[in-house]
Amino acid sequence: MKNILMTTLISAFLLGSASMEAKSPSKWEKEAVRNAREQMGLQIQAIENDRSGKVLNPVTTKLNRYATAYCGYEDWRSGFFPGSVWYLYELTGDRSLLPLAQKYTEAIKDAQNLTWHHDIGFIINCSFGNGRRFVKEDEYNNVLVQAAKSLCTRFRPGAGIIQSWNVTGNSWQAKRGWTCPVIIDNMMNLELLFEATKISGDSTFYKVAVSHADRTMAEHFRPDGSCYHVIDYDAETGKVLHRHTAQGYAHESAWSRGQSWAIYAYTMCYRETGNPKYLDQAVKTFRFMKNHPAMPADCIPYWDMDAPDIPYEPRDVSTAAVIASALYELLTYPVENPKECRDYADRIMKSLASADYTAKPGENGRFILMHSVGSIPHNNEIDVPLNYADYYYLEALLRRRNLDR
Repeated sequence: MKNILMTTLISAFLLGSASMEAKSPSKWEKEAVRNAREQMGLQIQAIENDRSGKVLNPVTTKLNRYATAYCGYEDWRSGFFPGSVWYLYELTGDRSLLPLAQKYTEAIKDAQNLTWHHDIGFIINCSFGNGRRFVKEDEYNNVLVQAAKSLCTRFRPGAGIIQSWNVTGNSWQAKRGWTCPVIIDNMMNLELLFEATKISGDSTFYKVAVSHADRTMAEHFRPDGSCYHVIDYDAETGKVLHRHTAQGYAHESAWSRGQSWAIYAYTMCYRETGNPKYLDQAVKTFRFMKNHPAMPADCIPYWDMDAPDIPYEPRDVSTAAVIASALYELLTYPVENPKECRDYADRIMKSLASADYTAKPGENGRFILMHSVGSIPHNNEIDVPLNYADYYYLEALLRRRNLDR
């Protein structure tokens, strides 16, 4: 028994010694964090100096990229800026950011009761989900559980999925002939449900998440690992009515951000369930993107990998940031050739941290990254900064640092 104990203590000592030799942050990484702190500091200053009495929530730019556009709590992007402030606090250790992150998070608290769209996971998990690690754990946990209950009102048992958009009246969704559309983005909201089960002990949230993940895996993906954007179901029978895209170039094209959501979300599903089929799907979709003949040398994808005017099509840094963040988690699991994931993620991050994609402080609407794309088919947010690009970029920086430590 003493020998076993001694061996354990020696192993722990050696592991501790190894951790002391963790990689020091590289020059580009230090500069990336420094730039993020300065740029977001200017964004925070603009918010705090505003005299409207509202807590402003920056999303993108308008008026030829000179003015910042803000959103309300119901907007699917409202959780990303509060979440970015939490991540910036972790990256810098600057305690002055804590009350600000808390203030911006609690300003969107009413989103916990949203039931008319599926993005409550993005909103609440990115803000309250990050914040509960630092402040008001019980209160924030209650918000997450209520948000999960709201999200579950959109679960359609007949199809086994969470409906993404409502189809009403003369909406653009109705004009496409859809009845119960589910978008690949919806996979990202499942993390909220997994967290809610861990907090509450209620397995209902877990079961809904797994049902949605399984049906999405069965219906959204092509043999090459790429995914459709939209699958439209009959909500009662579960029959697939359409396989379409709304934000990509064509129904059979590879809309890049959709691929990134799939890589990230199925990595997360493996973390929460341990089911290897989810890990396999994440890796397959990653390799589809990595090996795509149209992927640029700097690893920043075009907005759609099948867009007709490549190499003159807009890039989408939000896609790149999501993929990088996903890969830093993916490589911690039992995947073949984890070095492949690490090297590719680092290539993405070095590109994003370069002057080609990182804005100078005070420019770019005070957002960190340039050159994202919202939806070209809707002529919306083309080659602009987007707050979720910054969020996943900061998350990737943090995950990379934690790996090296």
